[in-house]
Amino acid sequence: MLQIGNIKMDNQVVVAPMAGVSNPAFRLIAKEFGSGLVCAEMISDKAILHENEKSMKMLYVDEREKPLSLQIFGGDKESLVAAAQVVDQQTNADIIDINMGCPVPKVTKCDAGARWLLDPDKIYDMVDVVARNVQKPVTVKMRTGWDDDHVYVLDNAQAVESAGGQAVSVHGRTRYQMYEGLADWDLIREVKETVNIPVIGNGDVNTPQDAKRLLDETGVDGVMIGRAALGNPWMLYRTVKYLEDGSLPDEPNAKEKMDVCMLHMDRLIELKGEKIAVREMRKHAGWYLKGMRGNGKVRGKINELDHRDDVAEVLYRFVEGLEGAATVQ
Repeated sequence: MLQIGNIKMDNQVVVAPMAGVSNPAFRLIAKEFGSGLVCAEMISDKAILHENEKSMKMLYVDEREKPLSLQIFGGDKESLVAAAQVVDQQTNADIIDINMGCPVPKVTKCDAGARWLLDPDKIYDMVDVVARNVQKPVTVKMRTGWDDDHVYVLDNAQAVESAGGQAVSVHGRTRYQMYEGLADWDLIREVKETVNIPVIGNGDVNTPQDAKRLLDETGVDGVMIGRAALGNPWMLYRTVKYLEDGSLPDEPNAKEKMDVCMLHMDRLIELKGEKIAVREMRKHAGWYLKGMRGNGKVRGKINELDHRDDVAEVLYRFVEGLEGAATVQ
């Protein structure tokens, strides 16, 4: 099983930190569907230090989510350490993760996220000073490189290990690729062969079979699932079962999907209030509806709604129509 420092997971399935997605409502569902480790969305070190209200709320961890990794990002040594100490001393997160993979310009232009991939020495210095100033295990999530001409993932992973990092997650794409093209599993395998700390592989894991193939082909200690779990926590459950005993539980029916979608919404309402939660759930509802015949029209309707009960009515009426059509056929 996957173990990071003294934190032991029940299995090898890790849910990726996703900006605008990985809040406690999403993470708790992921945990209930079997994931061994859930990761919170990244938080700016300076936002934590300035006690930005929105960012401070993002530090909340429900005990039922644990073990949990809380991710921070920044480009300045002093502020990164100070923010890590807040996470270490004032939250019940289990692991402190440093983001070295975010490709978006507003992050990289601050000398943070994927910008670090260009400088193994900086990676060493930053991880070293954070690890020495906190008690919780420190990990890093990175990409293979900045672009095809600057792929330093082996040096970067070694820098993480030498500096006291206790695990590294590798997304098999460069910053230039963003989320396009194929993930390079060969490089992930080379990272695993190069370092002795746990390595978690990430990229192009869309089915339980993909997860097993990634583990088998690269030898990594854990498999990170991101976009494939959006609106589809069954992907997590089915992957856990497939890795355990080779079985593949049935896919959910449309009604089951809507039941979990509404559970997700209700938890988000508890966190953020109905107005904000319903708006945020529009994208999630679209993901839960993915693959259902005729879902475009219902997504359009949901995007015009502001109240929880109205969304529920539209979703369940749509599902009843699908079931009715199936019965007629």
